[in-house]
Amino acid sequence: MKKIILSLACLAILASCSNQQPKESAATETATEAAASEAASANAPVFKFEKESFDFGQITDGEKVSHDFKFTNIGQSPLIITSATATCGCTVPDYPKEPIAPGAEGVIKVVFDSSGKPGMQNKVVTITANTVPEITQLTILGNVVSTTAAK
Repeated sequence: MKKIILSLACLAILASCSNQQPKESAATETATEAAASEAASANAPVFKFEKESFDFGQITDGEKVSHDFKFTNIGQSPLIITSATATCGCTVPDYPKEPIAPGAEGVIKVVFDSSGKPGMQNKVVTITANTVPEITQLTILGNVVSTTAAK
């Protein structure tokens, strides 16, 4: 009988120990992290491109064409581009390696080599930077025609 009473007392003590405090603490930490993230987002650099897509129109097979995607950092802190990659080796982006100050302008130059790429082309350049969101995509379009079809 003593064992049963002792067991019930232990169960009552364990049941009264609640995880409410850690849950409230976790909720507070999550809210604090969200507020900090929101504050960082408000101060983050922001891309503002003149255009995020460019259509070369009709180009001849073998022709290399380029376009300058001009942008302004409209955020509150320096914009740092960490990488720029294209969907294909025929498309090469060149981006500023130095930080772009708030209010300053920059250019991402994209060169497309149409050699051996007949037909409609839709190439995407993915820019990774310290912006929110971290990824920005630029698109180039064009219709590559053979030299005999272009005449």
